[in-house]
Amino acid sequence: MTRSALALAALANAAVPGLDPVAVGQPDAAGIDFDVAVVTDDRGLRWVVRAPRRSAASAVLDVERVLLPLLARRLPVPVPQPAGYARLPDGGSAVVYRYLPGQPLDPSTLAPGPGLAAHVGQVLAALHDTPPDVLDDVGLPTYDADEYRQRRLSEVDRAAGTGAVPTTLLDRWERALEQVAHWRFAPTLVHGDLSGEHVLVDSGRVSGLVDWDEARIADPADDLAFVTVGASDQVVDTVLEAYAQARTEPPDRDLVTRARLAAELALARWLLSGVDADDASVTDRATSALRDLAGRLETSATPSAQDD
Repeated sequence: MTRSALALAALANAAVPGLDPVAVGQPDAAGIDFDVAVVTDDRGLRWVVRAPRRSAASAVLDVERVLLPLLARRLPVPVPQPAGYARLPDGGSAVVYRYLPGQPLDPSTLAPGPGLAAHVGQVLAALHDTPPDVLDDVGLPTYDADEYRQRRLSEVDRAAGTGAVPTTLLDRWERALEQVAHWRFAPTLVHGDLSGEHVLVDSGRVSGLVDWDEARIADPADDLAFVTVGASDQVVDTVLEAYAQARTEPPDRDLVTRARLAAELALARWLLSGVDADDASVTDRATSALRDLAGRLETSATPSAQDD
C-alpha cells in the first residue's frame, strides 16, 4: 500500500517520543519498496520516516537495525541511525531516523586531484575494509565471486525474458559475464545500490551514506559503478587511486571493468524491480534508459567518415 505524507508524519510521532510534527515533505529520492517522508518537528529538527510497502522490505529493516549501528562505529562518515519504530497495522514496522545534512553528489561535478573525489575513494575503501567477522550476526546476503557472477547471469536472463532489453546489450553482457578471469575478487561489504543520490556532500566532503536496503557481502566494484559512468576518466583515476591507497589489501586488476559493467546492469535491475512491483512507470523509464544506452554504445562503436 501507499501511505500519504500525513500518515507517515503520524508514524514518526508514534515512533519517537517527543517528536511533534509541524511540517512534512518529500525526500530528494525514494525507491519503490518504501513510503518515505521528511518530517520537521516543533524544535526545527528534521527526521526521515520510512514505511515498507512489502514484507521483503520489512525484512530489510530488520537487517538495518543491526547493520547501521555497526557501520556508525566503523565508517569515517555518518549513516542513518534508527531513532524509533512504529508498528504498522498490516504487519512490520516503520522506522524513523534523524535527517543527515548534505546534498546528493553529482559525479559530473567532481574534479580530479585532492578534494572531494579523493574523499569518495577513501570512504569507499573504509566501507570495503569492514572486517567480515564483525558482520557474522547481521544476516546479510553473502556471495563468493563465482556465485555473484552466476547471480548476474541470472539477472540478465530474467531481463531478457521481459523482451524490453535490446539484443545488443544482452549479447554484450553475456560476453562480459563469461569472462571468468575478470571475476576473481575478494568479496567485501558493499552498499549495493550506491548512486549520487545516496552519497551526501557538505562543504566539499562526503557527509553521509544513506539507503542501505541492498547491503550485502559481494563485489566491491558495485559501489564504484556510479563514478565510472557519471564522472570523467580523470576523476575515475583520482577516486581509484585514493581507494587503492586507503585499502588494506590492493584491489583486483579488473575492478574498473566490472564497475562499468555493473553500471549497465543496474538498468536491467531497475527494469526488473518495476516488473516485480507491477509498476508501469518504472518499467517504461527503465526500458527507455536501456534503449538510450544501446544507442550510445552503437554510436560509439560506429566508425566516423574520417575513419573510412
